Amino acid sequence: MRGIFAFLAGGLFGAGLLVSGMTDTRKVQGWLDIFGDWDPTLAFVLGGAILPMGIAWTFTHKRTPVLGGTFPSRPERRVDWPLAGGSLLFGAGWGLVGLCPGPAIASLSYGGLSGAVFFIAMIAGMVAAAPMRRRLIPSGMPG
Repeated sequence: MRGIFAFLAGGLFGAGLLVSGMTDTRKVQGWLDIFGDWDPTLAFVLGGAILPMGIAWTFTHKRTPVLGGTFPSRPERRVDWPLAGGSLLFGAGWGLVGLCPGPAIASLSYGGLSGAVFFIAMIAGMVAAAPMRRRLIPSGMPG
């Protein structure tokens, strides 16, 4: 049953990415181009994601999911080097390519060779992240 709901939720998420324009690299890069041909429409997408998440955090407090397991805990409010560095790398990749992981997966069905190359590079970065973190952040450092 969980697999069916996961499939349906993933399909709904992918459809939302497509309808909102998050899979259109030009639209995303237009959102980030504040000194050029700025496209503010993705602000509605971002707001439409943040608002329901805030409500969900409120309603899931001290509850359990209907299909079992547990809800993820709230993220820490502490900003450390891995969070800041990861955010910078994510933002740079998003700005250069115009895709983040969700839309990159959704664009595999129509993104052609460039979409596949980005997806492979993204997966390689995810695989390399843990060894790079161990190498760059000594065990005695915070973060």
